[in-house]
Amino acid sequence: MSAGLAALLGTSVLSTAGMADPVAGSRRPIQAAKGTAAVYAGGHRVPVVQAVAASGSEDVVVNDVRRAFHFQAAQTQADSATHMTAETIIRKGVVGLTDLQNLAPNVTIQSENGGATTNFYVRGVGMQDLTQNNTQSIMTYIDDVAYPLSTMASGMMFDLAGVDVNPGPVGFEHGQADSGGEILIHTADPTSTWHGGVTQDIASYARSRTDLFISGPIARGLSFRIAGQTMHGGGWQYNPQTHAHLGDADEGALRAKVKWTPDSKTDIMLTGHWLQDNSEVVTGKPALNFLSSQFIPTLPYQQAEWDIQPGFAKLIGRSPDLKPSEHNTIWGADLKMSRDLGFASLQSISAYETVREGEFTDADATSAPTGDTYRNINANSFSQELRLASKRASDPLQWVVGAYYNRVRVYQQMWFDFTGYVPKRGYVSETPFHQNQQTFNQFAHLSYRLPYHVTLFGGISHEADDRQLVNLSTIHFASGNAYQPTTVVANFANSGAAANQFSGVLGAQWQATKDLMFYFKVSKGFKPGGFTANNTVVQAQLAPMKPETVMAYEAGFKADIVPNRFRLNASAFYYGYHDQQILGYYVVPSYGPLGRFVNVPKSDIWGIEFSTEIHPLRHVYLTQNFGYERGKYTKFQNVSVAATSAQYAQTGVWSPLYDTYDGTDSGIPKLTLNGSADYRFNPLPSYEWEGGLDWMYRDTQAMAPGGLGQPGYHLPAYFLLGAHMTFRPTKGPWSATVYASNLLNRDYFTTGGMATTTYFWIPGPPRFIGGRFGVNF
Repeated sequence: MSAGLAALLGTSVLSTAGMADPVAGSRRPIQAAKGTAAVYAGGHRVPVVQAVAASGSEDVVVNDVRRAFHFQAAQTQADSATHMTAETIIRKGVVGLTDLQNLAPNVTIQSENGGATTNFYVRGVGMQDLTQNNTQSIMTYIDDVAYPLSTMASGMMFDLAGVDVNPGPVGFEHGQADSGGEILIHTADPTSTWHGGVTQDIASYARSRTDLFISGPIARGLSFRIAGQTMHGGGWQYNPQTHAHLGDADEGALRAKVKWTPDSKTDIMLTGHWLQDNSEVVTGKPALNFLSSQFIPTLPYQQAEWDIQPGFAKLIGRSPDLKPSEHNTIWGADLKMSRDLGFASLQSISAYETVREGEFTDADATSAPTGDTYRNINANSFSQELRLASKRASDPLQWVVGAYYNRVRVYQQMWFDFTGYVPKRGYVSETPFHQNQQTFNQFAHLSYRLPYHVTLFGGISHEADDRQLVNLSTIHFASGNAYQPTTVVANFANSGAAANQFSGVLGAQWQATKDLMFYFKVSKGFKPGGFTANNTVVQAQLAPMKPETVMAYEAGFKADIVPNRFRLNASAFYYGYHDQQILGYYVVPSYGPLGRFVNVPKSDIWGIEFSTEIHPLRHVYLTQNFGYERGKYTKFQNVSVAATSAQYAQTGVWSPLYDTYDGTDSGIPKLTLNGSADYRFNPLPSYEWEGGLDWMYRDTQAMAPGGLGQPGYHLPAYFLLGAHMTFRPTKGPWSATVYASNLLNRDYFTTGGMATTTYFWIPGPPRFIGGRFGVNF
């Protein structure tokens, strides 16, 4: 049974890929019998039979051991990663990266201005980057390929085998070094026997999602897989003046894989993918006016305002009827080759990714032309990774060494419409620029198993990063004649940023019993510096921010307290965060405050996490993730936009006023909860029924330093409840599901931002009720 087939049936495939040696303390993939798989239906292991390939690379496996919990091998890994099966991802309605924050503790993944750009925070480590010209603190990987720009990973959450969220400094065993963690997305691979299927999902507001795949052999040792997804409709916002709807999806994506096994020691996989996204984006709701420091009266929850001026539309080359939307084409290819050398295994990963993005957002969340934004991004990335790893999992010494290279080229144009009432402006501004970047990371990781089931492990990485911001200029177009020749042209000197640092990890784990493991580790994370590159007025805005580092301490345990009945994993952590990169402000005389990346010299983060799975009764399955974290700035001063704007309102002069944030709460969500309760039984001998609830809670989040005590500068806390019911034959080709998300129809906001004089919130979807039917062959 393939991962895609399992997904259609509401089951999941538990793969050994990416799981650690049970005693080595390493995240190096362990060696397993080729072709083996454990398939779960409704939380129970069911018999699996796989055909023997002509090459002898697969074995026939029949296994009828019943288990309630997945990822048994991960229970021996010295980490606090959250592992998600394909079944869980489908059941929880995950279709994009931002949905993953509802499945893991202390994780925040937010859309920038409601668009395709995604910002990641894990345990409070992360950054907000509209222009995508800086390295994220959390790196996203799809099938072991790093995606340096978050938009590149858009629309790829289909035909999955699973997802892992790994917190803490990374880059010691693969890929690129980073300060906060990584998100590892695994898609389904080709199969040696024929499989295929299609799933249709229809829900409220005419939302439609279609997934399909086909997989099978081409010739001896050669197989393929093609999967696709389309999404349409679902727009739930509307303009009360024009009665136009907003938010409809219009997206199509394809992925193709070809796997060649020329002999028993060699595997070659070629993957290509393509996405076209013309979806409308949800627009914001005004929360605060900076100049008056007063709340702006808002429309009812599902109503919204947006507009575009004809001159602005002509300038950017789009229709005068353009709604807030994306116009993105993303494609790429990667080649993975592995070879068994006898004493070790060698793996090579070569990848090329490209994105062409055209995004219009009404960033001020009003019908006034005071913050309409259009971005044109043309970017590509080439990466090459080589890894050499020990082969025999039974050896006490386990090791991996490797190197990673990444080259990124970016060209951007950013337009802002300030022709409405914006002090000292009243024009359209364009900021085009190029950025060149290359990163080289070398890494090594060792672990050694001592007597009494104690394992010591350590890793080191050295990363060199070099980037240049070139040919940046700002062009102002006259008010009321935005399509006429420029009135102001400002060209800026090129800027450069280079970083060259070591990072590493040291730790120990003790496998006290086969069902109980303790661990402790200390690690240092690193992320290079970068630039602010939008709406630049003076050269000082282009001063590069410094690299950030994180010194992380973590202790935890993993326990199957009652095997197959009660699992509890827990961890505690403390981070010393140095030179944290955040979006602050710079006040330009005779112009006003503009966003600029700044460094927080020192801050601290600490917290706890636990995850539990409980199978207390025959038909009952419970899960719960709990995360609690606190962050504090210990040394930081920043421009106060509210005080600076109030002073301008009184004096007519822009000059910066600063607030001291020493000892101030950094505003990360303190409490995050998510869990589920399911009841599964067989109403008929050959059929299974499953019903359940899932829930999530997110605490208040500050969107600006010190914002927790300032209404409008923070996102309110919210709680969401969902429900689902699935009916399927135990050995049949179909499944049928009905579900509801945001069952209580709560009003809530997923992220926020600032544009000119307005602070806004991006609302989350209202209640959706839908049905899903899948069939396979």
